[in-house]
Amino acid sequence: MSHHHAPPGLGEAEFFAHDHGAAPSGGAPEASALHLSGVVLPAGEVRDLWVVDGLIRTEPVADAVTVCRGAWIMPGLVDAHCHIGLGPDGPVPDEVAENQAGTDRDAGTLLVRDAGSPIDTRWIDERDDLPRIIRAGRHIARTKRYLRNYANEIEPEELIAEVARQAVRGDGWVKLVGDWIDRESGDLGPLWPAEVAAAAIAKAHELGARVTAHCFGEESVQQLVRAGIDGIEHGTGLDADTIELMAARQVALVPTMINLENFTEFADAGQEKFPRYAAHMRDLHARRFRTLGAAVEAGVPVFAGTDAGGSIAHGLIAAEVGLLAQLGGTEFALGAASWRAREWLGAPPLAEGAWADLVVFDADPRMDVAVLAHPRLVILRGRVVRG
Repeated sequence: MSHHHAPPGLGEAEFFAHDHGAAPSGGAPEASALHLSGVVLPAGEVRDLWVVDGLIRTEPVADAVTVCRGAWIMPGLVDAHCHIGLGPDGPVPDEVAENQAGTDRDAGTLLVRDAGSPIDTRWIDERDDLPRIIRAGRHIARTKRYLRNYANEIEPEELIAEVARQAVRGDGWVKLVGDWIDRESGDLGPLWPAEVAAAAIAKAHELGARVTAHCFGEESVQQLVRAGIDGIEHGTGLDADTIELMAARQVALVPTMINLENFTEFADAGQEKFPRYAAHMRDLHARRFRTLGAAVEAGVPVFAGTDAGGSIAHGLIAAEVGLLAQLGGTEFALGAASWRAREWLGAPPLAEGAWADLVVFDADPRMDVAVLAHPRLVILRGRVVRG
């Protein structure tokens, strides 16, 4: 089992070059060269591409097998908030994790930012047929202030040390739980004092890692963005000042639109015990498109993430993109789940010598984003894995 990670100070692009090489690592014989012809996104130009040894070639290759003509070709999809190895009750066996990863792959997701998993999924790196994963270690939460069996639960005085531990466990990301129900107030409340969070974020940066955080409410996202965080998950409590600061600092936002659809159910579940929380969640839900749309308009970098794992099914990237299109239009949503997300995570662009991680469609997803749900071919590391 492989236990490599991004060394301190090593950027994701270099990390990929070291540890996630494009050529298959399993030593299996390669299929013959492939040839694809069609409209290549995002440029929208008709092009011919060839695939040899897991890499894209832009010059003709003799004896290549043509796998598509007149198609639409996109860089592999990205799920930037996904939990491979996590189920409704916490950790899952490896065979369940394998099924989760395979389901995402079949939907066209070829790069995953795993936003917290309680199990070690390094063995997936050795599998040519499963998506590439960038890990954020395990969720870090406060004792009894998050879903049971999901996180390493600690107290604030332990946060800096735990962030350092998870920075080494992950691939250049650390995941904090920024807020959850505070039983005393009966509403969402930050888990970490602002100054402690700032020191922990600084420690992660020293170790070459970025930090992101689960934030539903207003207070936690204000504090964490001011504290220098690199990413926000969900972000339903964003206000104008925090959006402005995120845009200025280019703090990433992964809103997990599919998960936000469940806020009214969360509210119903908490109504009897925590009526203030329930009313708050309904309010956040009611204004979610307005809140997140303001972030898009302000220039906050927004990326697609389904929040799969836990109680949300894997393989729903097309549904997530459909909801993102309601925020910023189809091309914005496609970029958030493909070329812009890949660039943000350090994956190479679709170019000569880059990874042959491609999704192919029979129709133009820019005209109808629903096309994304029906890939004709999924090509991972130069091999057709679906189609």
